[in-house]
Amino acid sequence: MRLKRLAAGLALGSALLAGACATLRIGAYVEHGVDFARYHTYAWAPADTLPIGDPRLDNNPIFVDYLQGSVERHLRGHGLMLVPASANPDLLIHFHGSVRQRIEPTENDHERAYRVGDEPPLVYEEGTLVLDLMDARTDRLVWRGWAIDTLDGIIGSQDRMERTIDEAVTEMIANLKAR
Repeated sequence: MRLKRLAAGLALGSALLAGACATLRIGAYVEHGVDFARYHTYAWAPADTLPIGDPRLDNNPIFVDYLQGSVERHLRGHGLMLVPASANPDLLIHFHGSVRQRIEPTENDHERAYRVGDEPPLVYEEGTLVLDLMDARTDRLVWRGWAIDTLDGIIGSQDRMERTIDEAVTEMIANLKAR
């Protein structure tokens, strides 16, 4: 009986962990009335002065270079050309990032108050990436894309980090001309 309960608890814990960790959530905001056909060039805006909040990513040139390269490839696919900021681009782009610890209750927590000996809540790191496109002439936000995902196993693996960045950027920028 105890073995069955342990197996059921492990299965539930694995399902919760997979459910909480496997969901890349993507969203985008497009300013009403924006005609993206008039935008042809972009440049990177000065780097954000706010830290991401994680020493493994703050000022990490590999993370920043890979992210910018992925964004540039996808924007090129939408017909936008990268130019120097001195060339008066149509759009300015910049990114924001944050890392925070998340605590998710387990099924036992939902059914009854947490008790000593019950399975503990799920604790993981969640990362948020935000891309902003600003109209360079009006300094108005015309598009914002965001991606939220767990960072478990991503920061320590360059391959996983690159795959996650590519997936997030692909899905965000697919919404670029949504309206």
